[in-house]
Amino acid sequence: MKKIELLGMEYEIVSDDSKCVDKELLTEKVTDYFKNYDYIFGDFSYDKVRLKGYYESNNKKATEINDIKYLEKYKTEYCSYGAKTFLLKKVK
Repeated sequence: MKKIELLGMEYEIVSDDSKCVDKELLTEKVTDYFKNYDYIFGDFSYDKVRLKGYYESNNKKATEINDIKYLEKYKTEYCSYGAKTFLLKKVK
């Protein structure tokens, strides 16, 4: 599985629709805010990337808005139809 390093942490690229993972762009966009999350999900709409953090379902911080098991619901309700998306998982 392909990996990427951001903020000194290693992430596995779980999915990468249309090969849209761009290390330079993510280096600019990913901040310390994402350090606590187990996953970083990104979607591209209108040539802009939106990022969202997710937790493993067994994490006590997980709620419906940030539990990875609800990712498909988020994609359906909040992402543009046909948007390029990717999912990164923090390597522990």
